[in-house]
Amino acid sequence: MNKKILVIAIALISTTIQSQSKRVADRYFSEFAYMQAANLYEAIYQKGDTSQYIIKRLGDSYYNNAQTAKAEFWYSKLVKRFDSVGTDYLFKYAQVLRSNGNYKKSDSLFLIIADELGDNTIKDDISKEDYLLSFSNNKNKRISIRNLAINTPYSDFGGFLHNDDVYFASSVPKSDRREKLYKWNNQPFLDIYKAYSYVAPLEGSELDSIFELEDVVLLPPAVNTRYHESTPVFTKDGKTMYFTRVNYDGRRVRKDKKETVNLKLYKAKYKKGEYYDVEELPFNDDEYSVGLPALSPDEKTLYFTSDMPGGLGQTDIYKAAINEDGTFGEPINLGPAVNTPAKEMFPFIGADSTLYFSSNGHIGYGLMDIFQTKIGDNNTYAEAVNMGSPFNSDKDDFAFYLDEKGKKGFFSSNRSKGKGDDDIYSFIIYEDPVCEQTVTGFVRSTIDKSFIAGVTIKLIDANGELVDETITDEFGNYKFEEIPCGKDKFTINATKLDHIPDNENSELSIVNDAVVQVDLNLRPLIVGNQIVINPIYFDYDKSNIREDAMYELENIVTVMTNHPEMVIKIESHTDSRGNSNYNRSLSDRRAKSTRDYIVSRGIEKERIVSAIGYGEDQLLNHCDDKNSKKCSEEEHQLNRRSYFYIVKKGDQVKLMQPRKSIKKKSKTNIDKKKTSKNSLLLKLNEFRKTRSRRNRSGRSNKCKRDTNCR
Repeated sequence: MNKKILVIAIALISTTIQSQSKRVADRYFSEFAYMQAANLYEAIYQKGDTSQYIIKRLGDSYYNNAQTAKAEFWYSKLVKRFDSVGTDYLFKYAQVLRSNGNYKKSDSLFLIIADELGDNTIKDDISKEDYLLSFSNNKNKRISIRNLAINTPYSDFGGFLHNDDVYFASSVPKSDRREKLYKWNNQPFLDIYKAYSYVAPLEGSELDSIFELEDVVLLPPAVNTRYHESTPVFTKDGKTMYFTRVNYDGRRVRKDKKETVNLKLYKAKYKKGEYYDVEELPFNDDEYSVGLPALSPDEKTLYFTSDMPGGLGQTDIYKAAINEDGTFGEPINLGPAVNTPAKEMFPFIGADSTLYFSSNGHIGYGLMDIFQTKIGDNNTYAEAVNMGSPFNSDKDDFAFYLDEKGKKGFFSSNRSKGKGDDDIYSFIIYEDPVCEQTVTGFVRSTIDKSFIAGVTIKLIDANGELVDETITDEFGNYKFEEIPCGKDKFTINATKLDHIPDNENSELSIVNDAVVQVDLNLRPLIVGNQIVINPIYFDYDKSNIREDAMYELENIVTVMTNHPEMVIKIESHTDSRGNSNYNRSLSDRRAKSTRDYIVSRGIEKERIVSAIGYGEDQLLNHCDDKNSKKCSEEEHQLNRRSYFYIVKKGDQVKLMQPRKSIKKKSKTNIDKKKTSKNSLLLKLNEFRKTRSRRNRSGRSNKCKRDTNCR
């Protein structure tokens, strides 16, 4: 009896501790401290709580910090394990898939969502065979970008040019003493800075220049408070500045009914180095966010971002008239040509009245991309166009600014190889093409020499930077044109789902006015009813998995991860040398060791129905016991092999059926058959209600408790 009581007591204590851990994790999550929350949720998951709630929170923790690989891992588990996940999670899963380069899965999911919601725009865009290529729309321009020297390991973003001064936001610590941290990213709160800008020749190049900043100065306390300020814009005369600040009245942070702190727009006057008369704009409200200002070229219209009631998505772009007496008109939503059910923010109006903005709702490379649209005479907006490379990447790209001459500017990004969280990039546009270098070629299969369509081809320079990217056509052809001068060494690589390169990345050198052909080969991993890899080797008389075998078996793991419903069986064979019974036992141990390794890499054990060794029972040639000594080592090697037979292939993702022969500008017929997961695709309004709290001084639409939007 005492033992039973002890067991019950231990179980109760364990349950209590786990419940406490969950509450602590939830508290971190509600305070936007996503990394601390993720660590706790993962510990809870490892202890056995694999509920939908925990997996959702894990995915969201990484999604909200733009860690898309980890977000994809958890959203994938969510979709596979549960029949009811909600439209918002299907959308976020599709986003991170796209950000991680898995366009096929992402497209299939977007098409299903679009079909359920009746959104033909998304269907039409994805149905274009070259829709990914169309993003790279800067072919007639040479664009030089630079990660600014003033960037820090902290968050730096924005960039507004007035005369030779550039204004931006940064969370860099202002002193050596410990500062109050914003729990979202464990960084100090944002302040507005000013720096001097200059253009200088690029070292080592006679053709290119750099647009750089120096002499950084913090704006005075009249503008910067102990909480977040960001995104300043000035009138042309420099007498008025609009900027974003959290809802802070100088004494305390004000909250809405849900204890959430929102953003507000402020206006300050400027004269002889002094800022004064800082005041709120009239359409601010404690119950929703308003921020990220931009002025029209005639300065008669103010554009901004808000999640005010009545919008089309999580955050929308609005405009309001600036009257001659200094008052403002009512906010007007820019409508569905610009705004989507997701997030649109960071508006900027160019000198030619082009609207630039960032969005994760229009089809793009992954997360937040920069788009442009022309504003018509009757205040209508043309179709939003993705700005393409180099402005957009597979991460967040935002806060675009272009000077009046349309030659230089800034954008911000948290793309890889940056200096910190968010970095500011400057750019200079050179209109006249200098080079006519071209690289062309095709991709073949190593199995039957057939041409392979849909292969992603990347051109990478000597510094490891992506120069251009394209996709092979239906005949396996690709082409890169107008390759930038001054870069004579390149690497080309080819990638496609369920394929691996047969050769190493191709290196080449190009000279001006040259056309170079580089043909590539890919080896399919799925051939008929097998997953085919290079032979895996074992040490003599051993069955443990060697490092070189692990390398090959990762291809099996990759294929089975790509196809979550795939089921296989493993067969291992030996040559005829040695005792036949021993060979059968040894090969069986090796087959099961192979299976165990694949399972250890996260593949469910049930997806490998058998792992059996047949020893020398199924030789492929004449090298049996009678002829063993007459056979060469190569002939014996032919019999030492493993097979990975596909028992059930399944689809890439259960709810993502492959599209069939989608042609350009054709509307795809999506299978209307409802599945348990399809029934989850609720109407658009459900998705609109979901408020993802990602932040970037208005990238987040909410702040909670003692934290504030930056």
